[in-house]
Amino acid sequence: RKNFVLCLTGTPKHKLRYREDVEIRTTLQELLLYSIFLINLCILTFGMVNPHMYYLNKVMSSLFLDTSVAGEERTNFKSIRSITDFWKFMEGPFLDGLYWDSWYNNEKLYDLKNSSRIYYENILLGLPRVRQLKVRNGTCKVYSFFRSLMDECYDKYTSKNEDMADFGLKQDTEWKYSSPGMNSPWHWGFVGVYQNGGYIFTLSKSKSETLNKFINLRMNSWITRGTRVIFIDFSVYNANVNLFCIIRLVAEFPATGGILTSWQFYSVKLLRYVSFYDYFIASCEIIFCIFIIVFTIQEIKKLKEFKFAYFKSIWNWLELLLLVLCFSTVFFSSYSNMQIYRMLGQLLRDTEKYSDFYFLAYWHIYYNNIIAITIFFAWIKIFKFISFNKTMSQLSSTLSRCIKDIIGFAIMFFIIFFAYAQLGFLVFGSQVDDFSTFQNAIFTQFRIVLGDFNFAGIQQANRILGPIYFITFIFFVFFVLLNMFLAIINDTYSEVKADYSIGRRPDFQLGKMIKKSYNNALEKLKLKKPETDEDKERTENKDLAEKARREGFDEKEIQSAEQMKKWKERLEKKYYSTEIQDDYQTVTQQEFRDLFLYAVELEKELHYVSLKLNRVMRKVSALQY
Repeated sequence: RKNFVLCLTGTPKHKLRYREDVEIRTTLQELLLYSIFLINLCILTFGMVNPHMYYLNKVMSSLFLDTSVAGEERTNFKSIRSITDFWKFMEGPFLDGLYWDSWYNNEKLYDLKNSSRIYYENILLGLPRVRQLKVRNGTCKVYSFFRSLMDECYDKYTSKNEDMADFGLKQDTEWKYSSPGMNSPWHWGFVGVYQNGGYIFTLSKSKSETLNKFINLRMNSWITRGTRVIFIDFSVYNANVNLFCIIRLVAEFPATGGILTSWQFYSVKLLRYVSFYDYFIASCEIIFCIFIIVFTIQEIKKLKEFKFAYFKSIWNWLELLLLVLCFSTVFFSSYSNMQIYRMLGQLLRDTEKYSDFYFLAYWHIYYNNIIAITIFFAWIKIFKFISFNKTMSQLSSTLSRCIKDIIGFAIMFFIIFFAYAQLGFLVFGSQVDDFSTFQNAIFTQFRIVLGDFNFAGIQQANRILGPIYFITFIFFVFFVLLNMFLAIINDTYSEVKADYSIGRRPDFQLGKMIKKSYNNALEKLKLKKPETDEDKERTENKDLAEKARREGFDEKEIQSAEQMKKWKERLEKKYYSTEIQDDYQTVTQQEFRDLFLYAVELEKELHYVSLKLNRVMRKVSALQY
């Protein structure tokens, strides 16, 4: 009898349960290991960020951007629009903010041979540098009708149009072209991408000498019609918070005339290992590298085991992406540290020259960006372990089911969206800043969907097409397309919820094991009374019955199911028991009766399922014809 049952069932039930337990325990161990990795990564990333970075950037930006020219409250660096305004700023607020050589009561706090201390706390490193890039005359063509009025033409800046000839007094470095360095990064401005080099001069440690220098440059027309950009670079260090602030003020001179100003304030921690907390972060970095090695070995084993089937899972692709980001993080960190230790000492020793900390800050910012992306995808990977939670599993099932509908909808959405973006760019681009470029038009339309728009500017640009564009865009995109998107998500979620209600759902065994481990821990700590087998069975039956009532089953069906469960457990206890050693056992009359009734009930269920399948097949055949 035992052999007969084993032939019908294949693998014994206790072995199947053992395999499930092993799989669940493996998943739980993987979740715990990844949780430790994620906590370590969070500590590592938050340890890099200092709240003082924001405040240091704020005080420096307010000093050099918001301070107005004496007697002209509206003229500061942000409001510069002409060459005259630029020189007023350089000779006024810029010099006053750069040179702090005495206390507020004119008491000298240190020797003037040392660097300036901005706000008395931030040491000016080396000498500030000013450089400009120019373009040659004749880089564009003047239309024949206007050649009698204008014979000079200066195009926008490109490396091909750059002017490298000496000009003006041709004596000092500010009148002679300096070639760019090999490792210097380019600067992406509003109207061009600019390389390093150009016409450069460094300021003096004396405020009066620097002022005379500015006056001399202004009187000898250092800024010409060919000037396209001027960079003002300097760096400070605050020992109180161990932060470097690298500052770059940029004034672009577009071919249309006028001046466009921009700025960069980078507060970075170049000296990374100073305090005990810094060494704790260093230990987290070592642990991070160990985790990368462990995860890499795991993925190699999976790839060898599953081969091409490995790439069919989206979670495996996420694993690979995360590993690539982690290795990129290690590379950027190593390269950044190498450059810092190689260049920092030399930059600090050359106090009579410009100290180019911008290169170090550039790589440090790239390192911050790559580790920010890494921590983002590391949190996304948490969704891989959502099988222990019903709500999160419903969310995952909803998104996976409706992905095809969403892709089809996205194609239709972006066709209409880009059509409106091009319409807005062509109609309003020359008059409204939000539509000045095609990229700006795209982001402006996303802002319109979120309720942030400038209808007055659109209407003023075109009184007929402006309102038509706005009303039709709101109607089609906001009222029609967005509601279609929500309808797709809502209908799919309703289907998933209906499937879960009739029992077609994953088995949340991982969640049950976590709950069981939690209860066992409470029992060992004597914070909860241990449950007997009868209590567990009674609680389980009560939960199942209550759930069945909620799902619409009547009392007869519930009682019948409970009776079949008792028969099943009694038969499993007798015929699946691993304690049975002999192949022949006597069967009592009551046991035979229970087995017969159980077989009858199974026959009824199978007959009911057969009728359902026949009905479905008839409907499918009718649809085919």
